[in-house]
This record gives sequence, C-alpha cells and structure tokens, in this order.
Amino acid sequence: MKSLLGEERSFIIESDDDDEEDPAHRVDGVGHGDDGSSSDSSSCATPRGGGGGDSQPNSYTNQWPQSYRQSIDILSNVQSPSLGFLGTPTLSRLSNSFLNSSFLNSSFRGKTPEIVSNLVKPLIRPTTSDEQQQQQQHEDIRKSSQYLLPSRKPSLQQIPEDQKPLVVGHEVSPYQQCSYTQGAMNGINVLCGVGILSTPYAIKQGGWLGLVILVVFALLAWYTGVLLRRCLDSKEGLQTYPDIGHAAFGTTGRIAISIILYVELYACCIEYLILESDNLSKLFPNVHLNIGGLTINSHVFFAILTTLVVMPTTWLRDLTCLSYISAGGVVASILVVICLCWIGVVDHVGFENKGTALNLPGIPIAIGLYGYCYSGHGVFPNIYSSLKNRNQFPSILFTCIGFSTILFTAAAVMGYKMFGESTESQFTLNLPENLVVSKIAVWATVANPITKYALTITPLAMSLEELLPRSQQKYSNIIILRSALVVSTLIIALSVPFFALVMALIGSLFAMLVTYILPCACFLAILKAKATWYQTATCSFIIAVGVTCACVGTYSSLSGIVQNYAT
Repeated sequence: MKSLLGEERSFIIESDDDDEEDPAHRVDGVGHGDDGSSSDSSSCATPRGGGGGDSQPNSYTNQWPQSYRQSIDILSNVQSPSLGFLGTPTLSRLSNSFLNSSFLNSSFRGKTPEIVSNLVKPLIRPTTSDEQQQQQQHEDIRKSSQYLLPSRKPSLQQIPEDQKPLVVGHEVSPYQQCSYTQGAMNGINVLCGVGILSTPYAIKQGGWLGLVILVVFALLAWYTGVLLRRCLDSKEGLQTYPDIGHAAFGTTGRIAISIILYVELYACCIEYLILESDNLSKLFPNVHLNIGGLTINSHVFFAILTTLVVMPTTWLRDLTCLSYISAGGVVASILVVICLCWIGVVDHVGFENKGTALNLPGIPIAIGLYGYCYSGHGVFPNIYSSLKNRNQFPSILFTCIGFSTILFTAAAVMGYKMFGESTESQFTLNLPENLVVSKIAVWATVANPITKYALTITPLAMSLEELLPRSQQKYSNIIILRSALVVSTLIIALSVPFFALVMALIGSLFAMLVTYILPCACFLAILKAKATWYQTATCSFIIAVGVTCACVGTYSSLSGIVQNYAT
C-alpha cells in the first residue's frame, strides 16, 4: 500500500498488484451494483485516474495540462458511441463525455471548473413546459459527475462519511481496461493514418534503399516505446507523456513536451485540410466559385468547404461517437492498399517501373516522410495505462508497429512500381480517374480525416480552455476558441498547400523529438542510475540519430517550401 496525501485529507491508494483483483470488489467510479457486478462496455480507457507520486503526490495531475490524458484517451481508444449529449439523465451518467472526464479529478476535489457547469447547459433554451424536466435532468448530471471517483482506488475507509461516493447499481464504469486485441487495434488506428499515402513518394525521393530507413525507424520506435513504459513504471502516478517529462525535467519538461505534442496535433489538422483539398479537387476538378471579381479554384473551395464541415464537430460535448467512427481508419487504410493492388493487377496498370536504387539528394525528405509514419508515441503511454495486463505492452507495441510497417511497405512498393517518377505526394492522386476502384480509394481517403479532425484538435483546444480565467470558461467562449483554431488551420493550409513537404517537416521535427529523442532523454534522466551501459549507449545513439535526422530533414523541408513559393 502506498499513501497519497490529498490537499485536505489523506487517501490510501492500492498498489498496482491489486489491479488484478476481482472486479466485484472494486470501486471504479459509479459502475457497480449492490451485487458487485458491473456492466460491460466495448470501450476502454485509462483505468488509472487520480494522481499519485512518491515525494510529490498529485503533482502530475494538478499541473497544466490536466486534460491531456482524457482528451488523448478519446483520440486513441476505440469506443462505443455514446448518446449522452442528448440530455437523458441515465444516458448522461453512462456517457464518457470528454468534458466531464477531463476535469474528473478536480471535480472530486471539490473544484469543478466553471467550464463544466456551463457546458452541461443546453444550447437551445427549453420551452416553458419542459423547463422543470430539463432542470431535473441537469441536476442529475451534476450529481452523477460530482460523485465520480478517480479510477485509482482510494480506500473508502479513509473518506469521511459525508464524502463517500454514491454507488449507483448496474451502471457502466467510466473506465474499462483494454484487452490485448483492443490495445493493438488502438495502436494500429493511431499509426495507420495519412502517412501511408506518401510512402511511394518517399521511395521516389530516396530510392529503393530508402526503405531501409523505414525499417530502422520501425525498430527504433518499438524500442523507444518500451522505454516510455519503463519511465511510466518508474514512479507512481505517471500516466501520460507530459507526466514523464515532468518526472524527468520538472515543470519545464512537462510544459515543453506538452507544447511539442500539441503543435504536432495542430500540424496534423493542417495536413488533413490539405489532403481533403487535393483529393476532392481531383474528384471535382472543374468546381470553382466566383465572388465579385474573385475566382476561387477547386483547391481553395474544397479546403473552405471541409473547414465548414468539420467545425461543428469540434463543438460537440461528447466525441465518443466520432472516436468510434474514426476507428474505421484502420479499415480505410487497408482498403486503400487493396484498391491500389487491385488497380495494378486486375485493371492492368502494371508494375513496370524500376526506379533508382539510391537518390541521396532526396534522402532528407524521405526521412521526414518515413518518420511521420511512426508519430504515435504521444498516445502510447495512454494505451499502456489502459491495458488490463500491462506486461503485454511490448508485444502489443510490436504488433502495432509490425503490422503498420507491412502496410506502409506494401503501399510504397506497389505505388512506386506502378507510377515511378510520376508518383505524386499522395498516390491517390495518381489513380486512373475512370476506374470505380479509384473512386472508392479516394473517397475512403477523404472520409477518414473528417472524422478524425475534431478528435485531433480537441486535446489542444482543451489545454487552452484550461488557461482561460474561470469566469470566461463559458460555452460561447469555448465555441469561439475552437472555431478560431479551426480557421487558423485553414489559413495555414491555404498558405502552405504542399502536402509532402508539410508532412516531411512534421516528421523531421516533431516526430523525431516525440518518437526518438525525448523518450531516450527522459529514460536517461529518470533511470540513469539503474540503466545498464548497453541501454545508455543505445539511448545516446538513438538521440544522435534523431538529432541528425531532425536537423537535416527540417532544413530540407523548409528549403523545399521556400523554393515552391519562389517558383
């Protein structure tokens, strides 16, 4: 047993060994009935909630960004759709609303932010006949969230009688531990994103030998993922990547890593808009809009249209429905690769192009594109914390990265063999327009970012909302803030509409930091005294490789963007 000192009282937190106990004897929020049974749910999220720590209890969960774990859980975990936003009291208690859960710990400590109390209010004022019923519903929601416990299990004997949780029978726990399959699917869903579309272009840039970089990056990504697990296990209370940064480098490390992770997510949203613009303009090349003397071409038109479509999804109070739909990203990626193979084999486009073995001038861009494919480490700590059996994490990580690498390699080889030196930044732009399979591939590519945009921008939005004064944490202000974020991604996407170069920049700068450099640096800072000489040497080597790739790739990407502006 490890003790955790709260702000006003003491709690006893059970050790991790107790996590394997019978669920009937556990209290994980509101999810248990009188008979000790709990309802099943297809969702899984981080089972470890409130703080913890050795010498500084609650120091990790009390500092910005407090919402990181919950917001990334919704981005990374395949969850069942929730209808809590409809306002039904029972469904509201059952829902895993990202707004309620993001402030779960502070609510339990009696510090419910103003943002939560405002966000549970309806957008449209109810009619007079419904006002009393709506008020009762809101009171039920307030009470249900007020009595939610952190998913770490405080001993009830240590809590005063008037502050013990309200146990509601036969309701779903807000957190449920993930199985091996769920964890693997969550990891694959994170990795198999839009990066797969540019792998043939990466071979065009670096040559066939550039695929060695892809394999090396995959192996190093697995190793650094295991290092993150070691960091999480080093101290009680570490749950997320920012927590690791805090343990390694203090508050400065926490804030720096958080900013890097959020900027990476923001840049991914910019990539989504560029992707939508490129592919939709391929489907409808003649679309344009004349406003006065200004002509808006198809690229700009579809970028604006996509922004208008995704903006309302960022206003949703409950994103679990989008999280469930976005899990289809794995299916979409597999479908696109199947379509590519079908076009080459069945539709007789053929695989005739030989290409070059090595193209040194293009290697820096290839490094960025391959690096982007493995930029999931910001989510891996959350996936690890959500596992029922955390000893399976290295195997799950190997499965995720191995499957994704096979998919990346298949798309890269087939795409480049089919299109050769004419390969575009996204291979969907090369597909013959007259084929039905091509349209299926393009529409599958277009649909996925629309469901993922809100999930990707929400962690950044929630972190900024934490910084608002309590009096300004109103729903109207939140809508304005999130809308401004979406519009800003549109402006940048229109200003830098170079998909491959932007992706290479993200992969070179942010992916190298998040995936390779920082995990090793944090490991050495936290566990240097316990690390073997082999681990120290390996971490030092990976840091050197990461820094070199980051410098070379970032310089080449920025140079390419400047050259495109000049021409």
